[in-house]
Amino acid sequence: MDHNIAKIRHDYNLKGLHETDLDPDPLKQFKLWFNEAVKADITEANAMLLSTVFNGRPSGRIVLLKDLNQVGFSFYTNYHSKKSIEMESNPQVALTFFWKEFERQVRIEGRIEKTTAAESDEYFAVRPRGSQIGAWVSDQSEVISGREVLDDKTRELNERFRDHAVPRPPHWGGYRVTPDYIEFWQGRPSRLHDRLAYLKTVDNSWKIERLSP
Repeated sequence: MDHNIAKIRHDYNLKGLHETDLDPDPLKQFKLWFNEAVKADITEANAMLLSTVFNGRPSGRIVLLKDLNQVGFSFYTNYHSKKSIEMESNPQVALTFFWKEFERQVRIEGRIEKTTAAESDEYFAVRPRGSQIGAWVSDQSEVISGREVLDDKTRELNERFRDHAVPRPPHWGGYRVTPDYIEFWQGRPSRLHDRLAYLKTVDNSWKIERLSP
């Protein structure tokens, strides 16, 4: 090994996070942090780790946030994919955002469900045409014999849809995570980070707690 992994270290010292800094609504607080990341031109500030559990085995992958409202966090995918099968079996999931340029992390836990067909249609219509074709081409998570399988299907579908708009595949659409836990993490020196967590109560309000790093 060329480098000593144990010696890779970065001390966080940009800023702190106090309870008085937070909006009482965690979704509004998330939007504040997210908008700062977007304005700073962080590459794919909407990239998030989606974590699922299937038969007791955890699984994670990066997906892209495509909508955020007062209900929750939305993204789009193939409904036949491995992650979709896992989410249909166990709708309890987690999302993680990390913006290293701001030394910030947000952890979200909650329940997932499909968006409406109308919402999926609306988003699909504004995707680049290449991505629309790609949604038809990919049997996501299935084993294929080689790259030529994708290339051949792409040529075939470009020809099929050459003279008209690409419709949304019935196996492709959105999911929305409705959170019941959101944690904001701000890096601090000596690994004594600030961690402030919102927990949804039985009356659907939010309780804020500080966690030890």
